[in-house]
Amino acid sequence: MADAYLVEPDVGFINEVSALGGGDLKKCYQCATCAVACPISPDSHPFPRKEMIAASWGLKDKLVGNGDVWLCHNCGDCTTLCPRGARPGDVLSAIRQYSIMEYATPKKLAKFVSNPKKLPILLAIPAVIFIVLGLVFRLFGVHWFNIPPVGDHIWQSHFINNYLVDIIMVPTFNAAIIIFALGLKRFITDMHANALASGQTDREKIDPVGFVKALVRVVPTIMVHSKFNECSENKDRATAHMMVLFGFIGLFIVTASFFMAEWVFHIEGPYSQLNPIKWLGNIAGISLVIGAILLIKNRLTRSDLLSTYWDWYLVGLAFALGITGMLTQMFRLAGMGGATYFIYFFHLLFIWTLFAYTPFSKLGHIAYRTMAMAYNEYIGRK
Repeated sequence: MADAYLVEPDVGFINEVSALGGGDLKKCYQCATCAVACPISPDSHPFPRKEMIAASWGLKDKLVGNGDVWLCHNCGDCTTLCPRGARPGDVLSAIRQYSIMEYATPKKLAKFVSNPKKLPILLAIPAVIFIVLGLVFRLFGVHWFNIPPVGDHIWQSHFINNYLVDIIMVPTFNAAIIIFALGLKRFITDMHANALASGQTDREKIDPVGFVKALVRVVPTIMVHSKFNECSENKDRATAHMMVLFGFIGLFIVTASFFMAEWVFHIEGPYSQLNPIKWLGNIAGISLVIGAILLIKNRLTRSDLLSTYWDWYLVGLAFALGITGMLTQMFRLAGMGGATYFIYFFHLLFIWTLFAYTPFSKLGHIAYRTMAMAYNEYIGRK
């Protein structure tokens, strides 16, 4: 005889999921077409049918911390084939957004990041930090924030010194890592508890070594986007998505390399255009810009693809980062000092925004989906 389960619907959760893009949730009549149609759903405890049932009933505890919500890549197969137009892919996307907001700390900031009306404030914060901190240093005779004279040798560090940039960026980056770590710790704990309760695993505790090995095994799958390629709808997203991903990875390597060159080896820029790290930076920047343009084009041309502010924030940030970075370099090489410093200032704002707000934005799926895929591999669920 099955165990009894007391259903306690969370109406507030239902309304919030609907507001985040799952507005067609209640159209679901539990036919299971979505679970059958999904090419990447596991054979045991397939998704997204059970998630649609839980969401319809407002069973927040069965969805926040549910790893299957993150195994979904929102390829659109289930949404296209749904006979009722319940759009399961969009519902799961909304639940993922809710989950990130739930695990991020502080939650008020997560609410800010998901609100388009707050975007000017979010961008103004780093602008104030750079200007105020730069002026404070000047009071103590440290000129790390300047207006370079016209005709001077053009280099961004003459405007905002690299040391000031690093003093601001490094703590911001580390704070984001800590926020991610705290959120992922809770997520993995909840994911394991959900898997135990649903019978997906009988392991009482997670073996850290085994989990890391599983993580290593899923990295190739993530890097080549093989799950994207198993889908029928929106299959063309894989190329654009990969370009953005590798663009970010390449630029992170470049940033880390130049950080080491400056702080460890005391090699100051500007660096030669023939430098292999510069080549990597240019390639990664172009990849990021083109990938973002392709994602934007895809969203603008696909009327059946639901696009929320959650999606546009990520795509817009990727494009803004890439284009301002490339333009800064192009204007510098062209000897256009004013344009260089103007664009560079905005480039710094976007970098700070990337670091500070990623744990609260859709970009956080990089961490949460990776952990969910690793856990799925760890428990041997195919």
